[in-house]
Amino acid sequence: MPQEKHDSDEVRIDKWLWAVRVYKTRSLATEAIRNGRVKVGGQVVKPSREVHLNDQIDIHLGVYHKTVKVVALLHNRVGAALVPNFLEDLTPEEEYAKLKIQQEMKPEFRPRGIGRPTKKHRRLIDRLKKTKDFD
Repeated sequence: MPQEKHDSDEVRIDKWLWAVRVYKTRSLATEAIRNGRVKVGGQVVKPSREVHLNDQIDIHLGVYHKTVKVVALLHNRVGAALVPNFLEDLTPEEEYAKLKIQQEMKPEFRPRGIGRPTKKHRRLIDRLKKTKDFD
């Protein structure tokens, strides 16, 4: 006799990635999975694949690769402060360093909290962009 499956035992990977705030929307998570940017246990998966406890998920997010381990399942999106209760971040520090370098390489990068650029800074940014186009 087959066992009944409970909804709490199954969560789609696209829904879980959205719920733990790896992707901003569920459709972005689904698109990334379909494009092969998400792997579970080293294998490319489909958006409908179910997530299980202790699954290791590798996610290609633009410049860097994020690796997370499923600690708990959830169906609804949670606040950023609660995310560590549901995943364990296994991403090496070198990957975060890559992201930081990439952000600092942009000429228009501005640290948080210093406000909008002044007219003088805006001109400097425009000048940097123009000289970059000729290289």
